[in-house]
Amino acid sequence: MGHTLAPPPDSLRRAAPDSLVQVPCPGYPTLRVGRILFVGNNVTREAVLRAELDFRENDTLAAAALGRRLEANRRRLFNLQLFHQVLVQSVCREGELTVLYSVQERWYTFPVPIFSLADRNFRSWLDRPDRWQRVDYGLHLVRRNFRGRNEQLLANLQLGFNRKYELFYEAPGYGRKRRVGFGAGYSYYRSHSLDYATVADRLRNLRQERAFPIERQYATVGIRWRRTVQHLTAFDVSYHHEQVSDSVLYYNPRYFLHGPRRQYLEFGLVSTLNQRNTFAYPLTGQFAQLSATYRTFLDSSTPSILTLRGRYARYIALGGPFYYSAGATAQLRFARALAYPDDRAFGYDVLVRGYDAYVVEGRQLGLIQQGLTFRLLDLGKLTVDGLPSSRFNTIPLVFYLNTFVDVGYVRQPAAQAANRLPNQMLASAGVALHLVTYYDWVFTFEYTRNREQQGGFFFRTQFPI
Repeated sequence: MGHTLAPPPDSLRRAAPDSLVQVPCPGYPTLRVGRILFVGNNVTREAVLRAELDFRENDTLAAAALGRRLEANRRRLFNLQLFHQVLVQSVCREGELTVLYSVQERWYTFPVPIFSLADRNFRSWLDRPDRWQRVDYGLHLVRRNFRGRNEQLLANLQLGFNRKYELFYEAPGYGRKRRVGFGAGYSYYRSHSLDYATVADRLRNLRQERAFPIERQYATVGIRWRRTVQHLTAFDVSYHHEQVSDSVLYYNPRYFLHGPRRQYLEFGLVSTLNQRNTFAYPLTGQFAQLSATYRTFLDSSTPSILTLRGRYARYIALGGPFYYSAGATAQLRFARALAYPDDRAFGYDVLVRGYDAYVVEGRQLGLIQQGLTFRLLDLGKLTVDGLPSSRFNTIPLVFYLNTFVDVGYVRQPAAQAANRLPNQMLASAGVALHLVTYYDWVFTFEYTRNREQQGGFFFRTQFPI
């Protein structure tokens, strides 16, 4: 008897109850896995897919938990983020199982023209009087699933206001079990503009039309230890060289603490446990990440820096079209003294929504975010006429309505009097419309109001928690 498992509640699919999954062989308490087959992986190596499964041929599976076991493995394959969809079928004869995973591969090569704003976010760019001169252009090239082994090549050729030349390679795992991987890269960056100080919780900017006040380059290499797509630990070592112009030191003589340039080695360890139903727009599951970074400078006068950061998020289905999410982030930074670019808290990669126009300096931070999501409209898959490839001619569109609350705090013992946001509670609330579509694209349109009674509309391109 054969049976096709119903699609689960992925972010891009209508939900289906687990009760539709039935045991294929009544009367058998355990089932032996006879064959595991894969269909549709024209580019992806079968070894990549097998490495994600937690069972093999000749393993014995409990019949009562078979549906949940196959579905958990289906989600692992889907969260490789190499496929538009993954389906699973099982056939059982006299207690022996044949399991078939069917995948629809994505397009893996993306040459994307660069036309971006040379600021932290849209609001910050809009506040600049020379905003139309602060744009970048070039080519961003990504090759996913390189050699069919889930490796990634990334290259950037960026001109304009900010110059960037980059090349990165990432291999999550080698070998039959794909447990040990490798990463390496090089980046060179320079810009006509540099934020050299924070006054009234806003960045002060130096612009030089013909010169480059900042130049950075670094090379990195690292190893990866990977149990599955859900559990990854990475260790990286990188060498950095940075220098600023004399004009920067005129406005901020201690920008680097000592002199116009610095060199340092950075050692980073990051461990991630990602048990969310889908990585791009999660509705259920949990996410945890711990990181430790140690930066040692190649001169005798600049003290080393140790930074510890943790993040945890939980996603819960409340029933029907309602979902709840909550997340917390904490950071501790230890150093006898910090240069200006190292003393960052909110406003960069961590943000209390609604404070987009501000930055908050500090060594320690805490952030709590909550959201209530309602699946507003599921248009299914729209077919685009004239495109022959199934990788592009069907576009899934799902809309979610979201309300949220953020609360954050930054501790800064030596905060400047002109900056009032450190050492006080920051809070905001808002409502957002989320659009989820294929290739892990998430578009967020939100209205947020913060504790300072300031409100505004914001656009983001990632899941906020």
